Order: sequence, then C-alpha cells, then structure tokens
Amino acid sequence: MTDLLIKNATLINEGQRQQADLRVADGRIDQIARQISARDNDTVIEADGCWLMPGMIDDQVHFREPGLTDKADMASESRAAVAGGITSFMDMPNVKPPTIDHEALVAKLDMARGRCAANYGFHLGATNDNIEAIKRVDGTQAAGVKIFMGASTGKMLVDDDSALEAIFEHSPLPILTHCEDTPMIEANAARARETYGDDVPMRQHPVIRSREACIASSKKAMDLATRHAARLHILHITTAEELALFAAGPMADKKITAEACIHHLFYSEDDYDRLGALIKCNPAIKTEADRRAILQAVADDVIDVLATDHAPHARADKDNSYFSAPAGLPLVQHAVPSLVDQVIAGHFSAEQLVTKMAHNVADRFDIIDRGYLREGYWADLVLVAPAGQTVVDDEPVLAKCGWTPFAGHTFAARVKATVVSGQLAYHDGKLSQGCIGQALAYDR
Repeated sequence: MTDLLIKNATLINEGQRQQADLRVADGRIDQIARQISARDNDTVIEADGCWLMPGMIDDQVHFREPGLTDKADMASESRAAVAGGITSFMDMPNVKPPTIDHEALVAKLDMARGRCAANYGFHLGATNDNIEAIKRVDGTQAAGVKIFMGASTGKMLVDDDSALEAIFEHSPLPILTHCEDTPMIEANAARARETYGDDVPMRQHPVIRSREACIASSKKAMDLATRHAARLHILHITTAEELALFAAGPMADKKITAEACIHHLFYSEDDYDRLGALIKCNPAIKTEADRRAILQAVADDVIDVLATDHAPHARADKDNSYFSAPAGLPLVQHAVPSLVDQVIAGHFSAEQLVTKMAHNVADRFDIIDRGYLREGYWADLVLVAPAGQTVVDDEPVLAKCGWTPFAGHTFAARVKATVVSGQLAYHDGKLSQGCIGQALAYDR
C-alpha cells in the first residue's frame, strides 16, 4: 500500500473546519497536522481549495447481486460509487435468493470479497416467518435488519402484524423500514386503471404511491418501535407530514431516526413530465413543497442520515408504460456532487453534510474505525473541489445499466479523489482498478 499525503486541504469533520495536511499510512490516517513534510515514498495530492471529508457511507443501495446481475453487480456499482465519493456501502436483501438467513448473508459476504472497490456491508431481510433467523443474526456480520412494510412482493413484504410485533420486540440490530401501506397503494392503482386503463401518466405515481400510504406506514413503524424500545431507522422520507413525526437534534439522543435520499432532495413531481419512468421510484418523488421541507429538515437536524437508495434497472425496462416500468434509479456516481450542490445552494452546511453522510451512519450501525477524520481510523476519504464542476454528459456512466437521470446536468462540485481503506480508488476522473474494499466491522 502506497503512503499518501494530502496537502493544504480544508478538513471538514466533527462540526469543524481546519486547514491541514493529512497523511495515510498502512491503510489508516497516520497524521493530521497544519504542515506535514513529504517522504520519499509518499504519493502527494495537492488539495488547495478542496474540501477533505470522510467518505460517504451509503446505508441503502441495491447492487442486485445475487440473481439480478443483468441490472448491476457488486463490482460495477462499487466502482460507480467510489467515483461519486462513496467509500462504504450497505446492500439491501431483496435479491435472488433473498438475504433472509445466515447462509445467504455469508454467501453475499463471500461474493463481495476481493471484488468491491468500496468497503461493504449487508442487511438481513425480514419476512413474515424468519423471526428465528433474526433473533440469531450475527451482529458482527450484518449491518441491520430491513423490513419492507410496503413496496415489495412475495416473501420480502412483511404484512403480518404478529410478525412485525415479533421483529420489533426481538431484533438485536437496528431495524430499517421501507414505509408504505400496500393496501392503500393497491386501491389507488385500481382507481388509476379505472380512469386511464393501461395508459397511466407517470405523473400519477405520487398519487398511486400516495403520501397517505407513507404517513400511515411510518406512524405504524414508530408505534411499534416505541412500544418495544427498538432502534428504528426509517428510510427515504418523502413527505412534510412524516417529518413532523421525528425529533430534531443530535442523533445520539434518538432511538428513532430518519433518512432522506438524494433524489428526493433534487427532484419534485414537476420533473415527471420531463423524465417519466427514469425517476419512478418507491416511495415516490412528491411535491416541490415536500422537497423543500426535506431540505429544511436536514438543516434542522430532523433528518439524521443521507443516502442514495441506488436501484438500477436496464434502460429498456424503464422505457415502458407506467405499470410495466420498474421503480428505482442509479444514483451512486453523483452522490457527493449532488449533496455538495445542496450545500452550495445554502440548504444546509458542509459540516451537517459530513455528519449525515458519514458520522451518523458509522454511529447508527456501530461501524468500527470509520466515518471520521481521526488519527488511527481507516482512511476512507473524499476530496471535493466545490467549484470544480461535474458535467455529467462528459463522463462515462459507470453503473452497469449505462444511464443516469442526471444526463444533461452540470453539478457545481466535483469529486477530485476518493480513498478507500487507504487506497486511492478514484483520482482526477480515473478509477484505480487495483482498489479492493474491506468488509465493514461492527462493535457489537
């Protein structure tokens, strides 16, 4: 491993900024100081004018492996992720076969080893009948327990109230929920078919996957968590009404936390006419007022974590009618530039961004020695030029699906370099083919 010296950076970490140099040695942050002299074996990166931050830890991605690798795989999507400033990811369990027991969890860890450019972790999935697997889950191998309370099919949809009670009572790990009420959605879909037949406009997506469906399900999850004193993390909040359910303030004071995703900060229902199925996702992108409320909730410390919910599909599958086009979009390659643009626009501070994309994720999931710029911690870093510009159409799309909803857009910021476990994974627009991430370790 080559030692790395980053010179003259603006370090953003733990609520503070400082001008400093940072040295990486043996995979970890060796020294942070105002001036550090280069050694003969150092690779030196000049960072004048750039922000040096802990890399993003994305707790919600769908890298589609095993079983759905025509859409994506761990190797392709992790390379797209490091280009977007993500140094660690946690993959969701709705694959084939689903990750709902110890054997499937270990199999995914084995698949990832030696193939991922970023560090990796995996969530165990809940079902209506796998409570024993949840009780026995090895907390050193799983990041959390994911419950699809809506927006899933078959075995991954948990719609049995007794199963939900048991999971919230007995899960030894943080519970992550996708909150939408399926019966409400099915009723809305039936009404849409009566009105439009099969030719439902994409603009109807937030009507079908309605705000009421999100609110009802989030309230149910919060009630379960409160009654059972469970650690609950509600994913991808999309409505102003849901935000009112959460407490503001530091995450350390909360057992129930909230997350927002980059596309819900970026798009509103006004974009359906232009982008159609390319921004169809679950839960749905909703109104401009909701978008602004979510941005304000980040600033007010109501939202605790920022993530992507990267969920790619083949473009040919997206180019279909409403009911045939799948939900989900590729997002990791432009994650940090998108979020830094929100900082530049004045919606929240860079210090808050770092807290919610790195510090809080590491703390929420008990990740060992990552998520902070601290001497002795693993060197998971992103160096961002806030005025560097990312012209999306000038660069190859690294996700296997080959498309991005951001086509035609220019971000104000640019990822200059990404360092994963001390390895230079991405630098000046080029991927390092030799970067290999590690399995995340948890302090449990």
